[in-house]
Amino acid sequence: MRVFLAGATGVVGRRLAALLREAKHEVTGTTRTPAKNQMLRALGIAPIVVDVFDSDALAQAIASARPDIVIHQLTDLPSAPGSPGYPAAQEANRRLRIEGTRNLVQAAKLAGVRRAIAQSIAFVYAPGEGMHAEDDPLDLAAEGVRQLTVQGVIALERQILETPGIDGVVLRYGYLYGPDTWYAGPPKPPSVHVDAAAHAALLAVGKGAGAYNIAEDDGAVSSAKAKSELGFDPAFRIS
Repeated sequence: MRVFLAGATGVVGRRLAALLREAKHEVTGTTRTPAKNQMLRALGIAPIVVDVFDSDALAQAIASARPDIVIHQLTDLPSAPGSPGYPAAQEANRRLRIEGTRNLVQAAKLAGVRRAIAQSIAFVYAPGEGMHAEDDPLDLAAEGVRQLTVQGVIALERQILETPGIDGVVLRYGYLYGPDTWYAGPPKPPSVHVDAAAHAALLAVGKGAGAYNIAEDDGAVSSAKAKSELGFDPAFRIS
């Protein structure tokens, strides 16, 4: 299958690229930095330098790749929680989730792509007792920086799941931990190892629809749907 991987040089994207190639998919991956082309070639994927905010260039990139599926692993979070740059990073990531996702979905539709998978998050549910399932409400009453996050997630998920002609899958990741992330171990519930997060996206290439919690069994969210429909395993690690 031909896969267009947006965000191929990111923490999840790099791992997913390797898993996709191991599964014999033909992968085109994006980067905003020409210097990272060699990294992508080393992973066995074809690099395309493109800015997701340049809608015309993005449409041309997807059209030239002729993918069967588009995978959205784009984020813009250079600053860790609690650092001085964190609020500004959340605003940038909000814009990416809103405008970037819109451009990506529109370009996919123009190219006749029928399936899209996108990275979302599992820690924006409204406060409540017990483990959150995918149909629980999101935290629409959030304030401050969290409000930016919730707004971005809602826009991203609507674009992926409600665009006519697109068979959409949203993967709601817990807090990522493991190599190249901000955390060596699970920081707090819900958490998920970066390898298991990447593997969930690989599993979703050929099956699943709608939103899925992708997290460990730490009491915060239920990943029962992902385990049942995708075969998600929170213990998966890349050897």
